[in-house]
Amino acid sequence: MVRRMRPSSADATTDSFLRPALAGAAATFSGIGLARFAYVPLFPAMVGGGWISGAEGGFLGAVNLSGYLAGVLGGRRLAMRVGTAAALDLGLGLAALSFAACAWNGGLVWLALWRAAAGAAGGILMALAGPAVQGAVPPAKRGAAGGVVLAGVGTGVIVGSLAVPLLLPAGVFAPWLALAAVVVAMWAFAHPRWPRVPVAIPEAAEVRPRVGPLFLAYGLSGAGMVPHMVYFVDLAVRGRGLDATSGSLTWIMFGVGAIAGTLLGGRAADRLGAARALQIWLAVQSCGVALALVPGTALLASAAFVGAFGGVGITASALARTRELAGPAAAGAIWVRGTAVYAIAQAGVGFALTALFARTGTHEALFAAGLILSLAGLAIALKRS
Repeated sequence: MVRRMRPSSADATTDSFLRPALAGAAATFSGIGLARFAYVPLFPAMVGGGWISGAEGGFLGAVNLSGYLAGVLGGRRLAMRVGTAAALDLGLGLAALSFAACAWNGGLVWLALWRAAAGAAGGILMALAGPAVQGAVPPAKRGAAGGVVLAGVGTGVIVGSLAVPLLLPAGVFAPWLALAAVVVAMWAFAHPRWPRVPVAIPEAAEVRPRVGPLFLAYGLSGAGMVPHMVYFVDLAVRGRGLDATSGSLTWIMFGVGAIAGTLLGGRAADRLGAARALQIWLAVQSCGVALALVPGTALLASAAFVGAFGGVGITASALARTRELAGPAAAGAIWVRGTAVYAIAQAGVGFALTALFARTGTHEALFAAGLILSLAGLAIALKRS
C-alpha cells in the first residue's frame, strides 16, 4: 500500500502564494500587456491594410486610454457590487470580446467602441488584480506576489510582439482573433485561482500631505509615455522604413524593459529613497523618449529605457514616495488620486497627440512633445525633492 505524502508547510505556503499571484499575472498579461500594448505593433499593419489612417490609429490609441481611465475609476465599485472574482471574470471576458470584435473592420466607430472596451477591461483588471492578490497572500510574500503580478505586463508585451508579425501574413484580422483566443486561455487558467477576498474600502486619510507636486510629476511622466504607448512601432515601420517583423521586435525591448522595471523599481526606492529614485527614473525616461528622435538602432534603447523606467519603475517610486509623505495607513486612500491623475493625463494627451499627428503628419512632433512632458515632470521632481 502506497502512502500519500502530505505537502510540507513550506510547500503549502508556496502554493497558496503562487495560485493567486499567477492568476493576477494572467490578468495584467491580458488587460495591459495585450489589451493595451498589443495594439502598438498592429497600428502600422492596420494603416497599411487600409483599415484606418495614421491619425485614426492615434485616435484609437487615445480612446483606449480613455477606456482605461473609466475602468480604473469604476473597477472597485463593480467589485463591490458583484464580488472581486466576478469583476475579474468580467474584465477578462470583456478583453477577449474586444479582440474578437476588432477582427472585423466595421469602420472607425466600431473599432473605437471596442478599443475603448479593451481599455476599460484593462483598467478593471489593473485596479483589482493587485490589491486582491495582496489581500490573499501572507504578509511576508506580498512583495514577491506583487512582482509576479506586474511581470504579467511585460510578458504580455513580449508575447503580443512575437505573435503579431507571425500572424499578419494571414491578414490583419488574424492577430486579433489569435489574441482573443490567448485571453480566453488566460481566463480559463485564472478563473479557479482568483483570490476570494472582499473589496477593501480605503479609509479617508486623517492627514493631508502636500502630494500635489508629486502627482503632477507622476502625471507628466505618464503623459510623456503616450507616444511610445501608441505610436512607437508605427514610427519604426512607417516612419523609419522597417518591416513589420523588425518593428515588432523593437517593441519586444519595451516588454523586456517592463519586466526589468518590475524588479528594479521597488528596490531602487528602498535603497536610494523614493524621491531620489523618482528623479532618476524620470531622467532615464526622458533620455529614452529623446532616443526615439535619433535615427537608427537607438529605437531599441529607447524602447528598453521607457519600458523599464517610464512605467513600472516610476509607479513604484511614486507609490513609495506617497507612503513617505502620508504614512502607510493613509497612503492607500491618497494613492487613488495619483492613479486617477496618471490615467487622466494619459487620456488627455492621447487626444491632443491625435490632433497634432493629423495636423503635422510627422512622428517627430509627437515624440518631441513626449520629451517636453517628461522633462517637465523631471523638473518638478527635482524642484520638490
